[in-house]
Order: sequence, then structure tokens, then C-alpha cells
Amino acid sequence: MTYIGFWKMASREWKTGFMEMNRSFRKGLFVRDLQKMIPEIKPSDLGGGGSGVCAQAVDGSGRLLDDFVIEYTEGSVHVLNASSPGATSSLVIGKRITDLAEEAFSLN
Repeated sequence: MTYIGFWKMASREWKTGFMEMNRSFRKGLFVRDLQKMIPEIKPSDLGGGGSGVCAQAVDGSGRLLDDFVIEYTEGSVHVLNASSPGATSSLVIGKRITDLAEEAFSLN
């Protein structure tokens, strides 16, 4: 809550945030939005559950960062914002990070 980038993004994207929360609480609204992509879907097609959480990196200006932001600190390679593709391509990402670490820290 103290990160200025969050507040910049939130002030710019508050309508989107409000609509996302609204759809999470109102199944009918969620179904209506789904029907824009899949017209034949019905409320009975959806099971129970709740909305999920997806981490999203934001920079200091409030800009949403793309997946796979790579940063280096002394002796470390940091992978930032690998939320969705991180789970489905973890072996490829692991290989890439290993290669980056070898290059950055001359581990050959």
C-alpha cells in the first residue's frame, strides 16, 4: 500500500478494477461478458468458486510490466512477473535463467 506505482496505476485504472470486482460478485454480469465471446454459454454452465488472484508487476510510474522482466543483483538473477506463463513453461524458463546466470556470472 506504500508503493507509489500502485497508486498511480490504481488512479488511472480504477474503472477496470471496479468492473473486475463487480463481475466477481455478480455471476449474471460475468456470464453476460462471457457471452460476448461464447454466445451459447448459460449460467448453469458455470460452477461455483470464487475469483482468483493474479500477481501483476507495476513499475514506479504505474505501468503494468510485461511477463518475464529479468533483473540482476550481485550474484542473483531475478525473474519478475512470470505469473501465468511461469506455470506452463517453467522448464524452458529455468533453462533460460540458467543460461543468463552462466553468462552474467561466468559460471562455465
